[in-house]
Amino acid sequence: MSELTLTVMRLGFLAVLWLFVIVAVQVIRSDLFGTRVTQRAARRAEGQRPQQRQQPPRQQSGRRGGGGRRSAPSKLVVTEGSLTGTTVALQGQTITLGRAHDSTIVLDDDYASSRHARIYPDRDGQWIVEDLGSTNGTYLDRTRLTTPTPIQPGAPIRIGKTVIELRK
Repeated sequence: MSELTLTVMRLGFLAVLWLFVIVAVQVIRSDLFGTRVTQRAARRAEGQRPQQRQQPPRQQSGRRGGGGRRSAPSKLVVTEGSLTGTTVALQGQTITLGRAHDSTIVLDDDYASSRHARIYPDRDGQWIVEDLGSTNGTYLDRTRLTTPTPIQPGAPIRIGKTVIELRK
């Protein structure tokens, strides 16, 4: 091989080596310092608080006609973890929980999977929690979930260090 070819190969190898080092440092940095997930989740929660204030009057008028819906929860509250105090109004839509940026509640928790669990209403108006194949599991009243399970208001749902409850 000529001297020029050998020099070009050495420089190419050096460039690839530096690229590997830079990517490795970025991965380590994101693991140590995390992402700005909590700020985004806080903004999302603030955006939903006005909706939550409007929700109870609408449900009260709906409750008068149906006796079975009196115990229906109206909000989801984070009681423990980095998002303590966050409240999400229950409006009959599926709520996703996890580290993914498109989750309804973005968990900044090392023990949460990107798509960890979901909470959704069934046809009878009762709320169901389902683990979405997470690594560390989802717990309802200290019981690990293996199938979709109905949630009673006030029952703690634990995902890593985060605890969530349905409330009236």
